[in-house]
Amino acid sequence: MYLSRFLSIHALWVTVSSVMQPYPLVWGHYDVCKTQIYTEEGKVWDYMACQPESTDMTKYLKVKLDPPDITCGDPPETFCAMGNPYMCNNECDASTPELAHPPELMFDFEGRHPSTFWQSATWKEYPKPLQVNITLSWSKTIELTDNIVITFESGRPDQMILEKSLDYGRTWQPYQYYATDCLDAFHMDPKSVKDLSQHTVLEIICTEEYSTGYSTNSKIIHFEIKDRFAFFAGPRLRNMASLYGQLDTTKKLRDFFTVTDLRIRLLRPAVGEIFVDELHLARYFYAISDIKVRGRCKCNLHATVCVYDNSKLTCECEHNTTGPDCGKCKKNYQGRPWSPGSYLPIPKGTANTCIPSISSIGTPPKFNRIWPNISSLEVSNPKQECYCNPLGSIHDRCNGSGFCECKTGTTGPKCDECLPGNSWHYGCQPNVCDNELLHCQNGGTCHNNVRCLCPAAYTGILCEKLRCEESGSCGPDSGEGSPGHCSPWLLLLALLGALLGSASP
Repeated sequence: MYLSRFLSIHALWVTVSSVMQPYPLVWGHYDVCKTQIYTEEGKVWDYMACQPESTDMTKYLKVKLDPPDITCGDPPETFCAMGNPYMCNNECDASTPELAHPPELMFDFEGRHPSTFWQSATWKEYPKPLQVNITLSWSKTIELTDNIVITFESGRPDQMILEKSLDYGRTWQPYQYYATDCLDAFHMDPKSVKDLSQHTVLEIICTEEYSTGYSTNSKIIHFEIKDRFAFFAGPRLRNMASLYGQLDTTKKLRDFFTVTDLRIRLLRPAVGEIFVDELHLARYFYAISDIKVRGRCKCNLHATVCVYDNSKLTCECEHNTTGPDCGKCKKNYQGRPWSPGSYLPIPKGTANTCIPSISSIGTPPKFNRIWPNISSLEVSNPKQECYCNPLGSIHDRCNGSGFCECKTGTTGPKCDECLPGNSWHYGCQPNVCDNELLHCQNGGTCHNNVRCLCPAAYTGILCEKLRCEESGSCGPDSGEGSPGHCSPWLLLLALLGALLGSASP
C-alpha cells in the first residue's frame, strides 16, 4: 500500500512538474510501469506504458575518427589563431597535455567552455580534401529528445553532413546537409526546418543557415529536433498528445528520431573566401569544443530504467518483455504477438503486456487489468468461436493462439475497435481528416473523418486548392469573398455560354 501511494504521488509530481515546465524537455515522460490497485477481486497490478527519462547521452557513447590519425599533434604543428588567421604561432602537441587536443575533449565537462577542444591536423596537404568522419556509437538503440548541438572552436565547416544509422553502423542515411552553397555542394536547393510542415517533416534538407566563415557568433550547428516536434505539438510543445498520437501511428516518424549511431562528416573546413589561401594553409582545420546529444534508451515503452554496465546500455524490462530494447516477450509469455507499448490514451498509455502462453496455462486464470482486453474464455480453447467482428478481423474464428487476428488499423479482443488515426466505417479506415493533424483548410469542416466539406471556392482532399484553378480562370485575388473570386455558379454560366455559342449557326 505504501509503495502504491509513493508511486501515485511520484506520478502526480511528474505530471505537475511537466505542466510547470514552459518548454518540455522530453516527448513523453512515463516513469511508472505498474501500480497496485484494488478491485472487487482484490489487489491487482495495473500496468502502464513507461520509458526512461531523457538524459545527456554523450556520457555513454564511444567516438571513432576516420582517418584515425587526423587529430593534430603527432607530429607537433603550429596553427593560426581564429581571431587573427595570420598569427600562426599556436601549437598542437599530442605529447604535452596542455597542448594536446584529443577527441575526448569534445565531450568532457570543461568542454562546455571553449578552453578545451578536439582539433584536426591543418590543411597542409591542400588541394587534397581535408575530410574527417566522427562516429558516435552507443551499441544501443536510443531515441533523440532534443536538438543535436555541435559547437566549433574553429569556424563552422563550409560543407558538412550529419548522418544516422539504425543498424549499428552497417548502413547510413543522411539526417541533414550543411553548406555555404547547397546547390554547388550537394545539388540541393537550400531550406530551413521552418520551410517544412507536418507532411514534409521527414524531408532531408540542405541548410545554409549554419555554414559561415570566421565570425564570433558562428560557431554552433543545430539539428533541430524540437522544431520538428513543434509541427505536431505547437510552437511551445504544449499539445504533446498530438505528437504522441503521431508517434504511435506513424512508424516512420518514430524511426526518424531513433538512432544507434550518429556520424558527422566534415567535408570542407571554413574558408571564408572564394579561394583557399595556399600561402597560409595552417589557418584551415576543424576544431570542436562540445557536442550535445540528449535522448533516452529505446525500450519500446516497456521499461523505466536503462542501466549502464560494462560499457553497455540495457533496458530493465517490465511487462514480461525481454531483450536489449524489450523487443520480445519472455519465454512462456508469448500468448499473443509482442507489441510495443502505446502512448495512448493520455496520460497513462497502454502497456501491451505480454501474457502467458496457452501451453503454460493450467486452469484458466481470472484475467483483470494485468492483461487488458483478453477474456478467459478466449484463452481456454483456441478452436472455439471467438465471435470476431467480420469487418475488423481477417478470419471469423480464433487463430492458433486463441485470438482474433485484426486487420490493419483495427484492435480490440473482437477486432471491433480502431487504432488512433482510424475511424470505423464498415471496418476501420484511415482518417482523411480530423481535428488534430489533418485539418481541413480554408474554412472547410471535417465530416466523420472521411471527407472535408469545403467552401464553394475551394476543392481538394483538404480544401487546399482553389476550385477556379481547375478551369484556369483564377485571378490574382481569387478566393472566397475576394473581387476576383469565381464561384461555381459563374463557372457554370460561363460553361453554358460557351456551349450555346458553339451551337449557334
